[in-house]
Amino acid sequence: MKLADIKTFVVGNPPPHNGSRYFVFIKLITDGRVEGVGEAYCVPFEPHLVVKLIEDVFERFARGSDPHDIEALWRRVYSAGYSQHPDLTLMAILSALEMACWDIVGKEAGQPVYKLLGGRVHERLRSYTYIYAREGDRTDVYSDPDLAAERAVQYLAQGFTALKFDPAGPYSAFDGRQLALADLERCELFVRQLRAAVGNRADLLFGTHGQMTAAGAIRLARRLEPYDPLWFEEPVPPDAPEEMAKVARATSIPIATGERLATKYDFGRLLDAQAAAILQMNLGRVGGILEAKKIAAMAEVRHVQIAPHLYCGPVVGAANIQLATCSPNFLILEGIERWDGFHAAVLKKPIQWQEGYVIPPTEPGLGVELNEDFIAKHPYTGTKLQLEMLNDPLS
Repeated sequence: MKLADIKTFVVGNPPPHNGSRYFVFIKLITDGRVEGVGEAYCVPFEPHLVVKLIEDVFERFARGSDPHDIEALWRRVYSAGYSQHPDLTLMAILSALEMACWDIVGKEAGQPVYKLLGGRVHERLRSYTYIYAREGDRTDVYSDPDLAAERAVQYLAQGFTALKFDPAGPYSAFDGRQLALADLERCELFVRQLRAAVGNRADLLFGTHGQMTAAGAIRLARRLEPYDPLWFEEPVPPDAPEEMAKVARATSIPIATGERLATKYDFGRLLDAQAAAILQMNLGRVGGILEAKKIAAMAEVRHVQIAPHLYCGPVVGAANIQLATCSPNFLILEGIERWDGFHAAVLKKPIQWQEGYVIPPTEPGLGVELNEDFIAKHPYTGTKLQLEMLNDPLS
């Protein structure tokens, strides 16, 4: 069996863009016409240029290779151009290719990928969602704690037992910073009102986007501790695990982080610094499924849990499900609400979600197939990146 061809898709995600503005999907095709799908997360270039980068890497390192030889493919791509460093662009490209290979391998074996990586540990996977805005909202749910509390109760009625939110305000290319007193007060008000609304029926996941210095994050954490969040997410930028470790030592709230890291090497430094209790690898960036499984094993040795990150499309979501199902130290899975709406429509068969839990698929491979007729009607024609920061300092 050899990889013979690649097909790429840049899919525009309509407003309100839950899960980013667009998705970059690929499909690998073998000489025996077996197909596997993958997805690249948040490459910081225009998405059609990203497609060209993916095609270039495929031609150099993947065409004509056996999709079973994932370790060899990984080392060759990781070392491309004398790199051998966790470059986020190259790793996202490799992640898409790698998960597509696993999809093919699972189909050839007639087994879900998790059966090939140790087998099923979890019969169902607890999931959480961000508290999202909705059309017709009277205000901005991200800055209105009253509306956020109302929305939280609605999510609990659907079956969710964990909710994430980030009321700290915009994030900037010049972060970390000290939050203003008004921002600190808004964050505290948010978590207080959400805890009052949900009681002990749901965990609260306090998200940030690396907005603070370690000192600033510690100030905020002390305000949040009385409301017992399940985690405090990425309180400082991802480039200094030793600074994140200062926050971890200063608060009782578990630190969760990892969406902007790639490879076992980045996560190894994070673990060595004892900077996090929960690892949030994104399988569309970290280096793929096998790399994430290695990181999960490294974390297991240190009694650290994993909570795969998802702010992208459902192919990464499907890969996350495979990893979570076979990992003893799995904690919780991020989803985009109930995996419905546009995220379901881009697949021939949606991911199965029941009363707060994802049910792992039994189909071979990743368990998902792209609905190509549907996504052909939704090309991305904008100019913005998947996610963007403010380019000016915040006072």
